[in-house]
Amino acid sequence: MIETERLVLRGWRDSDVAPFHAMCNDPEVMRYLGPPLSLADAQAAAERQNGFIETHGHCFWAVERKADGAFLGFTGIKPGPEGTPLHDKPEIGWRLATAFHGQGYAREAAQASIDWGWANLPDDEILAMTVLGNTASWGLMERLGMQRIHALDFDHPAVPPDSPLRPHIVYSIARPAL
Repeated sequence: MIETERLVLRGWRDSDVAPFHAMCNDPEVMRYLGPPLSLADAQAAAERQNGFIETHGHCFWAVERKADGAFLGFTGIKPGPEGTPLHDKPEIGWRLATAFHGQGYAREAAQASIDWGWANLPDDEILAMTVLGNTASWGLMERLGMQRIHALDFDHPAVPPDSPLRPHIVYSIARPAL
C-alpha cells in the first residue's frame, strides 16, 4: 500500500469492480484505450492486477481517495506487456474516472508510484506508453519528467491492425543519480 496526502494506492477489492466497470464504459475515459469492458472483463482485470501483486509485489494499484474512500481508478507499475518494447520492464500507467480528471490525482498517484519504484525495484528506468492523440496522458508523462523515446514507438499487438489506436509512443524516466 502507498499513501499520499490525499490518496491510497492498494490492491484491488471486489467492491472496486463495479466502479471500474462503469469507468471503462465511459466514452471519454476509453477514447484512447479501446472498446468498453464487460463486467466479466473488469473483474478479470482486477484479478490480473492482484495476480501481479502476488508474483511481482506491485501492479496498477486501485486508487482510493482518503477523504471518502471513493474508488478513483488505477495508477501504478506492472510488468510491461509481451510483444511490446516494454515487455517485462516496469511500466507505469494510470486511468481515472472522468469525475476525477483535472484535480491532480493522476500526477499525485503517478509520482508516488515512481518514488515507490525507485525505492523497491532494481531497474534503471520506468517506461510508459500511450497513443499519440492522448495528449493528456503523454502530457502527464512529461510533467513527471519522462522523455519520449522515439526509437521505441511501436504498433501494439493487442490492438487490431486497422485501429487508429494501434500506433503507440513510449516515454521513459531514468533512475535519479544518487
